[in-house]
Amino acid sequence: MKHAVVLVSGGLDSATVLAIARSQGHETYALSFDYGQRHKIELESAHKIAKSLGAREHRVVKIDNSLFHGSALTREIDVPKDRSELGAEIPVTYVPARNTIFLAHALAWAEILPAAHIFIGANAVDYSGYPDCRPEFIAMFEMLANSGTKAAAEGMRFQIHAPLIKMTKAQIIQRAVELQLDLSLTHSCYDPLADGRACGRCDSCQLRLRGFRDAGVPDPIAYATA
Repeated sequence: MKHAVVLVSGGLDSATVLAIARSQGHETYALSFDYGQRHKIELESAHKIAKSLGAREHRVVKIDNSLFHGSALTREIDVPKDRSELGAEIPVTYVPARNTIFLAHALAWAEILPAAHIFIGANAVDYSGYPDCRPEFIAMFEMLANSGTKAAAEGMRFQIHAPLIKMTKAQIIQRAVELQLDLSLTHSCYDPLADGRACGRCDSCQLRLRGFRDAGVPDPIAYATA
């Protein structure tokens, strides 16, 4: 069985990617991060998703949150709400170099396992302006993986898989349904309430809600407003 490291945030996209990796016959190793995000609901979701989808192992890596203090997801900066245009500019919810750092950790674990496959839920269609979710970034990181590791020097070929990169949110949801993913386990909100309900107004909630409407699928999670 092929080994694969899968980045699992607890969100809809990464859960779908974990389900895709499993459907392709990979033995999956889920990797999540505690990087000082303002809430831990997504880590709870990541644990439930990894367990539900039969990940061989689920690791949570703690990263010094002072590295990421420039983001509304890691400090007391207002999360944008009710924006009419998404992707017009890079929002304050961008976390500096996050996917670069996450993929570097995934690569290190992949080299140890060994696992030639790394999966990430990056998306460049229905996204909020993050430059580290673009196809060219994924391609460049794959080149890095295959030029700067002992495993690659000895013949291993790493592949960075971003199967959702060109899919709309509705298409992602439809794929998740096809894979019988329990969507109630996923969490997408940038600014959830204390009781765990999604705000329904941040960029991520708006993208999720629009995706479910376009897919014609009911969203099973609770919202404060939608």
